[in-house]
Amino acid sequence: LIFIINTNTWFKVLYFVLIRCGYESAAKHFTPGDLDVNVSGRSYMITGANSGIGKATAQEIANRGGTIHMVCRNQERADAAKNEIVEQSKNQNVHVHIVDMSNMRQVWEFAQNFSQNNTLHVLINNAGCMVNQREVTDEGLEKNFATNTLGTYVLTTALIPALKKVEDPRVITVASGGMLTQRLNVDDLQFEKGTFDGTMAYAQNKRQQVVLTERWASEHKDIHFSSMHPGWADTPAVRTSMPSFHAKMQSRLRTEAMGADTTLWLAVSAAAIKQPSGLFFQGRRQSFSLYSTGSIHWCQAQQTPPLAHILSIICKWEDF
Repeated sequence: LIFIINTNTWFKVLYFVLIRCGYESAAKHFTPGDLDVNVSGRSYMITGANSGIGKATAQEIANRGGTIHMVCRNQERADAAKNEIVEQSKNQNVHVHIVDMSNMRQVWEFAQNFSQNNTLHVLINNAGCMVNQREVTDEGLEKNFATNTLGTYVLTTALIPALKKVEDPRVITVASGGMLTQRLNVDDLQFEKGTFDGTMAYAQNKRQQVVLTERWASEHKDIHFSSMHPGWADTPAVRTSMPSFHAKMQSRLRTEAMGADTTLWLAVSAAAIKQPSGLFFQGRRQSFSLYSTGSIHWCQAQQTPPLAHILSIICKWEDF
């Protein structure tokens, strides 16, 4: 099923869908009671859980009794967020793990140690960064790609054996509506050609996450995988990474709770796992993934682009 619309119409639609009123419109069709659940006894790992959408998601799951594992980079900010979550939820089962998602060896070792000592039911890949000047990590990886794509891949892959041991395992990856402006480019994954643009790098990374979600779903049938975009929300990351955008759009941005809603729904609701694995969601509904720009093609079922280039870099980090 293919719809072809011109660029101006596309951006008007995209704008409406991603701002606050887009959420409010979608919320009119939410099923009452989907989030009225008690998830005591289930364990949730959330990367980037000390602020923004990640923290909002952690708070809502803690409110429903879930055990929370916050994967964060900064100890002080993580501890402060944990204390707030515990105070509001009265749930003491909130734990902090300090991990730099741009360091592949650290991510792998953390996942291995975690799996040996903990049970995990749901992984929420929420952490992300938008570095506007090209940086290379100590492992020789461009910082955005390392954090957003490769770190997500290594963590997810390392935790799959643990997820397969439990009932109703799920993996949710938080993408971004910004990816809808970019065609997937597998020929320059680390942005070594041309002028570096952090916003475009981030958009590429988020599209890569969606492609990886589709691949995981096809390979691991006993885990429910999904990706989603939260819309444009008023978060610390948006304020610091895109200050001009935030200043112009602040009154129209979604709240952090609005941004977290679909992630929460995918993580805790019975309705979410009735959907096929591997889909991309917004507003608690299957959305469209997109591989071209200019005259925009929205495709519900479109062949995934070749992954050889992504996998050639990923495979380097599979065996530590």
